Amino acid sequence: MLKYLNSDMRNVFRYLPYGIIMGLIMAVVLGTINRLLVKKLKQPLPVMSGTCFFMYLMIMACITFLSRESGTRQGIDLELFSTWGINDRNNAYVIENILLFIPYGFVCAWFLKSARSFWVCTFYGIMTSTIIEYLQMMTERGYFQVDDILTNMLGSMIGYIVYRILLHNRKEEQKNAVVVVLLSMLTVIALLIRFI
Repeated sequence: MLKYLNSDMRNVFRYLPYGIIMGLIMAVVLGTINRLLVKKLKQPLPVMSGTCFFMYLMIMACITFLSRESGTRQGIDLELFSTWGINDRNNAYVIENILLFIPYGFVCAWFLKSARSFWVCTFYGIMTSTIIEYLQMMTERGYFQVDDILTNMLGSMIGYIVYRILLHNRKEEQKNAVVVVLLSMLTVIALLIRFI
């Protein structure tokens, strides 16, 4: 199972440039909105968290859609826990689905004030996962699987908990956020060096 996780995680890094480009675009857009509407906005839009949120949405879109050919996968699997235990490849998919949504839960709660509730963030994770599953089914780029929604939901929950642990105090949020972003970037660089 570890060899599949290792291989799949290496492949994910090729989508990082798309995420960075989207993040830079959103940083410019959010910064411009803040400058243009500075007098009308009671509170400026959060540029750093917005940048990370849209960056990660782009990476998720690349992983879930662009990594697969249209028409290569068809079907619906509504049976719970049908993926786990079949073989190492499927077990790796289950773990990867959880890992995919941990950053989503984190950046969702960081960027969207409404997602700073555990249940709302979990709901956003379920809805995002359901939309991905539906679009994969419609484009035949993936199977619609209840297991994927469940594991993505679990990842969102874990991401929210990480958010609460690291950024729960509003006064320390900016300082901790910078540390989290820097540590994340260093981790990505270390993984790139290790796997490439």
